Amino acid sequence: MKPELRDQKPERSEIVLLILSGFFIASLVLTNLIAGRFFTLEIPLLGISWALSSGIIAYPITFLVTDVISEIYGEKRAKTLVLTGFLVSVFTVLIILISIYLPIWENSPVDGNSYDTVFGLAPGIVFGSMIAYLTAQYVDVKLFEFWRKVTKGKHLWLRNNGSTILSQLIDTSLVVIIALIIYPKFTGTSEAITLEVAFQIILGQYLFKACIALIDTPLIYITVNQLNKYLAKP
Repeated sequence: MKPELRDQKPERSEIVLLILSGFFIASLVLTNLIAGRFFTLEIPLLGISWALSSGIIAYPITFLVTDVISEIYGEKRAKTLVLTGFLVSVFTVLIILISIYLPIWENSPVDGNSYDTVFGLAPGIVFGSMIAYLTAQYVDVKLFEFWRKVTKGKHLWLRNNGSTILSQLIDTSLVVIIALIIYPKFTGTSEAITLEVAFQIILGQYLFKACIALIDTPLIYITVNQLNKYLAKP
């Protein structure tokens, strides 16, 4: 590395990209860490009662961030972030596995069973999540750029929702199908769920994600506008 590069003050664009990337990575890691805790979402007026993974709270943020980066920095930067997120996820899984297999200290504040219950990784879910993540995020980035070209840079709401809503469906479907149907059938480690049950799970998870995608439309407008103003300052 050139000495003068180490002494340079980071530019505004570099600072913003690093901060956005930080939120992306944090949301991605949190999604995996809190995914095992489920909550109930009830909407009595519509007769809806869903059991949803807590990971669904953080994961939609990753799509918002990639859309913001695609809008401001372009497709190549967004794809680089997606790949970085994948590598971080693999690294996180390896560290968790190492921590699980290390011999536990007898006076450990958290006993082994409790730790394994919280951080134990189901191979099918991990594999399904990885495939779904890469596929859906790359689809999101490509669709965002497609709609940007079609609209000639106008109608941010269209490329935001047009990319996220479809990619979220791909992500949700792949996770459920790979982790709960394909993996159990090939390995025989557990019983595969039926297509009817899979559809119910996919529908509940996806509708929640789609609603979040629609709700975050004003947020992406505010974020992009404010960042553009900040980056335009001398």
